[in-house]
Amino acid sequence: MRKAIYAAIYFVGTSLLINYFFSNWIYDDPFITYRYAANLQHGLGFVYNPNEHVLSTTTPLFTILLALFGNLWTDLPHLARTIGAFSLGMGGIFLWDLAQTWKSPLVGWAGLLLYPAFPLLLATLGSETPLYLAFCLGGFAFYARKSYSLAAICVALAVLTRPDGVVVAFLLVAHFCVRIRRPVPWRALGLFIGLTIPWFIFAWIYFGSPLPVTLAVKQHQGSMAISQPFAPGLLTILEWYAWWPYLFEAGLSLVGLIFLFRRARDWALFLAWPVLYFLLYWAMGVSGYFWYYAPLVPGFIVLVGLGISNISGLFISNRMVFSTTATALLLVLTSAQMVHLQEMRQHPYQRLFVDNRLAMYRAAGEWLRDHTPPTASIGTLEVGIIGFYGERRMIDFAGLIQPDVSAQFTRYSNYEAGALWAIEHYRPDYLLIFENQFPELERWYVAPHCHIIQRFPGQPYAYSNNINVYICR
Repeated sequence: MRKAIYAAIYFVGTSLLINYFFSNWIYDDPFITYRYAANLQHGLGFVYNPNEHVLSTTTPLFTILLALFGNLWTDLPHLARTIGAFSLGMGGIFLWDLAQTWKSPLVGWAGLLLYPAFPLLLATLGSETPLYLAFCLGGFAFYARKSYSLAAICVALAVLTRPDGVVVAFLLVAHFCVRIRRPVPWRALGLFIGLTIPWFIFAWIYFGSPLPVTLAVKQHQGSMAISQPFAPGLLTILEWYAWWPYLFEAGLSLVGLIFLFRRARDWALFLAWPVLYFLLYWAMGVSGYFWYYAPLVPGFIVLVGLGISNISGLFISNRMVFSTTATALLLVLTSAQMVHLQEMRQHPYQRLFVDNRLAMYRAAGEWLRDHTPPTASIGTLEVGIIGFYGERRMIDFAGLIQPDVSAQFTRYSNYEAGALWAIEHYRPDYLLIFENQFPELERWYVAPHCHIIQRFPGQPYAYSNNINVYICR
């Protein structure tokens, strides 16, 4: 009972603090999901553009949750961040519980302290990623306790939140068949199938495929020379953390990896998850968007906890001194991460996760909603925030909404090739582009066919370029 009370205090306190300090955190990509949720909420169907059955969101469950709770909380971006904050708190608890089962208490403390305060995870607030990770961690925690039915429910919900949750399902099934070798838990299997199959049947009928089109689109984008592939992108992410606490954590994680198979073999199953996830994304050849690397963080946190446990145990024999030293080390690392988070929160436009185009996008979207006909179509490159606030039919030059656009991307092409093809085939009524963003497009199509009806100067938003809205005939 006492543990449950402590867990509840931790969960509520952590979630409220995250939600308070990062209540305005946004980035463009999740707004595609918000628009699906808004259309579903208002009876327009599971669509981005009304009457166009294209699955351009990777997260059906998160979309449905936003649509359901959106009737109570109409601010969908804030609702999404709140769900993310609760999910990070729950993820810390699941890591703690898993560590207790596998008798690694310092890993549990690392999960409670370092996991919800890790900047890369907090940068994904507003997306489905924190919820997806919480379900994955819950699957491992319940599996370790041999609560197979609850594990199956968590893994099924992870798959419905993001399709790559099948990696966790594969690992747990493989481990059960190879190591546990008990009779098949039919109830757990039935729960997993019963939760996942209805969505796949619906998606096949409604969209023509259960797989989101974004997978193929991101692969096409990743094939372009101007894009950074997934594997090299990890090096870019690591450069963002070239600061002493993270370098120290990296050293501890290497110690944890060295001692993994000597003193903590149970964790090999868990750590196989980020390894297999990384290899899968590398093999798919997608672009290296920062939120794709968030599922690597739980494995890193576990290795840090194992490293602290083993390095302290090597040099300190007294149990009390060992516990005090390890706790102090975790608190120092947590405090350093909090300093990083404070800088990230106070100066979001100076960080590498967020840029100051986003406020311009919202202003442009709201202007389109108020000054264009409801039947108008808008062509632009980034459709998330603009499309959500604009509430108009969007023609996406990156191909996320119209996947045939991305088929134009080759190694030697760029997004201008997609824009030219999209305009030729879809003929949007309006264009919203940055000045000199697409010089060929401006020269050969915009100049003879369009004229500016609104300009959003970049200077008030501390940005170096302007957004122009063109009407085209």
